[in-house]
Amino acid sequence: MWAIGRLRSSLRREIWGYGLTAPAAVLTVLATVAIIAFLTWKGLSLFFVHKVPLSNVFSTAWHPERPAAEGGPQVGILNFLYGSIVVSTLATLISTPFGIAVAVFISEIAPKVGQRVLQPVIELLAGIPSVVYGYIGLSVLVPFIRNHLGGTGFSLLAGVLVLSVMILPTIASVATDSLRSLSHILRETAYALGATRWQMIRLVLLPAARTGILTGVVLALARAFGEALAVQMVIGNIPNSPTSLLIPIITLTSGITMYMGNTVQGSLWNDALWFMGLILLITSFFFIILVRYVGKWGVAK
Repeated sequence: MWAIGRLRSSLRREIWGYGLTAPAAVLTVLATVAIIAFLTWKGLSLFFVHKVPLSNVFSTAWHPERPAAEGGPQVGILNFLYGSIVVSTLATLISTPFGIAVAVFISEIAPKVGQRVLQPVIELLAGIPSVVYGYIGLSVLVPFIRNHLGGTGFSLLAGVLVLSVMILPTIASVATDSLRSLSHILRETAYALGATRWQMIRLVLLPAARTGILTGVVLALARAFGEALAVQMVIGNIPNSPTSLLIPIITLTSGITMYMGNTVQGSLWNDALWFMGLILLITSFFFIILVRYVGKWGVAK
């Protein structure tokens, strides 16, 4: 009887657990599908409702308010797309070596006290709101660039530097976890073969942790591509091609946040912004697939 009662109690807990978690999972899937369907419908309205040709959308001419008599409207998004790609790629290239260096220092070099201080500092950097980064960039970085390098200060360079600081904790945290997860046998074997500490780090640990490090880099790139507010505050928000570090440019995210509140729902201008959102959604899918591929690649190795 005792065993039967225990079995019934366990069965009730299973049913309760299933009843609580299954609806949450189903609701999450439905919400995701609904968002994808809505964004796809709104984004493709640019082609199916307004009949805008691809040559107009994938151009660098952005004049959505221009009447037809003056050659408009033109909703070319290439300068927005170029801006997002360039600013996020440059920021990732700057942050990656610093993030890996910080991870190596925390996991392999710093004493216990240093680790207890540095790890919370990295986590604090990750937790600072993006508007604070943007405000610091607007108050310090933009005047510095204007006074010492030229231009107005609102530039691609300001956006790259702000984003570099913002994504640094992502790379450092993921790389630190990857290095710490490696077996101590690797370290002991390297030392037994006569390797120095730096040889052990460079030739053994970093290659062994490359999958986790690459995953951190991809996650940082994805965050940089989707960041809006901090970049919008320092980048200038003018649809120029990013041909110089000191010219103001615009990104997909900053373009959406700037214009969305000033357009009429269902208008050509408004649907062009929804199409930008659809491009961001497709980019997010790409980064998710890339992260999963990197993870499987590491397992396969």
